[in-house]
Amino acid sequence: MKAVIYCRVSTDKETQETSLKRQQEELLRLANEQNITIIKQISEQKSGYDIERDGVFEMLECFSSNEANCLLIQDETRLGRGNTKIALLHQLNKLGISIYTVMHNGKLELSESDSMVLQIVGIVEEYQRKLHNAKIKRGMKKAIDNGYNPVNNLSNQNDAPGRDRIEFPIEEVVRLREKELTFKEISNVLNGMGYHVSKATVHRRYQEYISNS
Repeated sequence: MKAVIYCRVSTDKETQETSLKRQQEELLRLANEQNITIIKQISEQKSGYDIERDGVFEMLECFSSNEANCLLIQDETRLGRGNTKIALLHQLNKLGISIYTVMHNGKLELSESDSMVLQIVGIVEEYQRKLHNAKIKRGMKKAIDNGYNPVNNLSNQNDAPGRDRIEFPIEEVVRLREKELTFKEISNVLNGMGYHVSKATVHRRYQEYISNS
């Protein structure tokens, strides 16, 4: 496995630098014990309740680009606190990322309450996705009944006046769809990779790719 080490402390006091160093040393030992290859080490001094952290974005980019498939943290609170922790655990789970902690001396063992919350989040997200897809299907059916031909629309994408076709890795979109990410989530991932593309464009290009496959 290839892993990212993520260390965090909640304040920027100089005394916290010792804690960051200790976390890093403990995680390097854990990686050695588990025969895990470290490809990146990230350390930051930010609140665990703050989800907009440079280190978090850097970490997720490594996983989204398949540079790594494992995360090493001291314990789950280093990843985040409260809703932020749950949101990040949910995202990592959808990306298929293994999490190892020093506290468990191996794979992360979630508490019963955290497992229950993640299960509920997953169920709610699945039903939201089903509802969203149902709305799209109903809208498409109505449009077709009124004479709309989606094949013609896709064939004319390159001829749209006044707009340049945005290029981005469609293979990455397909891979993330296979991991059941929504088009909004995929758009966020692509934006994080430097491709400024909207959810609608991602969805349209994905449908075009599938139709031509």
